[in-house]
Amino acid sequence: MTTRRDPRPTPLDETSKAIIAELQTDGRRSFAAIGKKVELSEAAVRQRVHRLVETGAMQIVAVTDPLQLGFARQAMVGITVDGPIEPVAEAVGALEEVDYVVVTAGRYDILAELVCESDDHLLEIISGSIRAIEGVAGTETFMYLGLRKQTYSWGVR
Repeated sequence: MTTRRDPRPTPLDETSKAIIAELQTDGRRSFAAIGKKVELSEAAVRQRVHRLVETGAMQIVAVTDPLQLGFARQAMVGITVDGPIEPVAEAVGALEEVDYVVVTAGRYDILAELVCESDDHLLEIISGSIRAIEGVAGTETFMYLGLRKQTYSWGVR
């Protein structure tokens, strides 16, 4: 899924922030339970959650462990670009194996996370797909050896 975000933050009131915080703690928490915490009805919480998802302020997803699902290799790929960066970022983001793309400042223009079935599959995506995109000047691959922390509970401002 390619997500293009509006650079302007969605204004959130304290109640919406409290709802987000509850869902960051437990994404399966019922709207009724959240309503009790934030002093809203179940229907009002449901409406707010729907609005937060529709505006792109929040996503509700199942976070998985790729190794448990049969994917043997994860890697972060640093990509340098010759020319406009955005079209390259869009093309990289369209690849099925890519689950995360950011445009960055520094040594790389783009960072992309890949989830692949094998080392051969990773090589195929880097050499056959990413390096074939017009504007890609170079790549550097950082293969994951082990996941030590992954969290999505950074709160709200």
